Amino acid sequence: MTNRPTAKEPMRVSEGTKQIGDIYDRWPWVEATVWTPRMLTALETGIKGGKWFSLIDKVYTMPNLQSSFTKVKANAGAAGVDQQTIEMFEQDEVANLMNLSERLREGKYRPAAVKRVMIPKMGSQEMRPLGIPTVRDRVVQTALRNVLEPIFERTFAAHSYGFRPKRGAKDALRRVDQLLHAGKRWVVDADLRSFFDTIPHEKLLERVEEQIADGRVLELVNAFLQQGVMTETVIMLSEAGTPQGAVISPLLANIYLNPLDHLLAKRGFEMVRYADDFVILCGTKGEAEEALREVARWTQTNGLLLHPGKTQIVDAAEKGGFDFLGFHFERGHRWPRKKSLRKLKETIRGATRRNNGQSLARIIERVNRTLRGWFEYFKHSNRWTFPPLDRWIRMRLRSILRRREGRRGRGRGADHQRWRNAYFDTHGLFNLEAAHNRECQSLTR
Repeated sequence: MTNRPTAKEPMRVSEGTKQIGDIYDRWPWVEATVWTPRMLTALETGIKGGKWFSLIDKVYTMPNLQSSFTKVKANAGAAGVDQQTIEMFEQDEVANLMNLSERLREGKYRPAAVKRVMIPKMGSQEMRPLGIPTVRDRVVQTALRNVLEPIFERTFAAHSYGFRPKRGAKDALRRVDQLLHAGKRWVVDADLRSFFDTIPHEKLLERVEEQIADGRVLELVNAFLQQGVMTETVIMLSEAGTPQGAVISPLLANIYLNPLDHLLAKRGFEMVRYADDFVILCGTKGEAEEALREVARWTQTNGLLLHPGKTQIVDAAEKGGFDFLGFHFERGHRWPRKKSLRKLKETIRGATRRNNGQSLARIIERVNRTLRGWFEYFKHSNRWTFPPLDRWIRMRLRSILRRREGRRGRGRGADHQRWRNAYFDTHGLFNLEAAHNRECQSLTR
């Protein structure tokens, strides 16, 4: 007869169960279908020889591939060169994933070329390329990232924030604020020219090989680097750079720049990096000049280029300042940079054209979705950022109402009396200034 716990006798949890829970508490973001407690323990304590063998079988397991497709589906995205959409893949999901698993296990998997489309740049007449891998390639890259990311995450520097688990742009911005308030006013504002397109493949693979000794995994990484790009008429082979739009690209970029992170930290420089966007904050101009020389030497040795027109040393305590992650920093304040404001206004313009036939409630609902997301990121801007934007948005809405009465032109003059600010408040328009005031009050409590 099986002994069962009574109401007075709680079920005992074994020490082994506690240890399993503890290790997953320390690695809450890893893919549990891949990373067992035994593997995580080896990750923490170190492995013999310092390199990981026999990983390809972790990539092609069905649980890993199923979890990877769930992530790909959540991220949405268009079809690649094979015209297969996420919905089409899902219709025969099990068979498709089993096919991927088999081809990976047999070493027959080959990624397709990345589909290149040109999309407009916000606030510019220029176009920028966007890469769209096939759905199956996105699934395999996600499965590969699930295996590789914890191994390299353990080696990354504390001041690297981009595309890493439990880190983000706000953490990087918070660190910049801390350093500025600590007197690090001289800033190396660096820009790597076409970074993702110019990473040398051979050097990148060498860095992957520092931690990975599984030849099949290395071949898979190299296959993605070599997959090429398909334009309207031809497939162009990739001689450098990481695949455009690829799930694996941010991880590979961080792997490549990791030695620079540790070099600057060893030299005592305070760097804050988000992918290829970074600043170095220094106490003196001389220190900033030395930091820039160090970065220039490293980039030249490693096949990268600093953009001469966008790399500069600035005194953040003086007029001019610097831009970083969508913000402009200057003289103890920060606010959205001009490009961030242009992008917001272009989005709002699209939702508030004067000939918009939707109801005011629907228009405001659409505007609010944009404003709430934008405010969540930029809410720590200087207080004078928000009132002009509120006025401009209300003017756009008044112009719609004015047009519906058969009048031309923008909302102005008597329109401010007819449709007062309170009118838009009662219709639920998100008020940036009021939201900022509430945020400030909550911080002082």
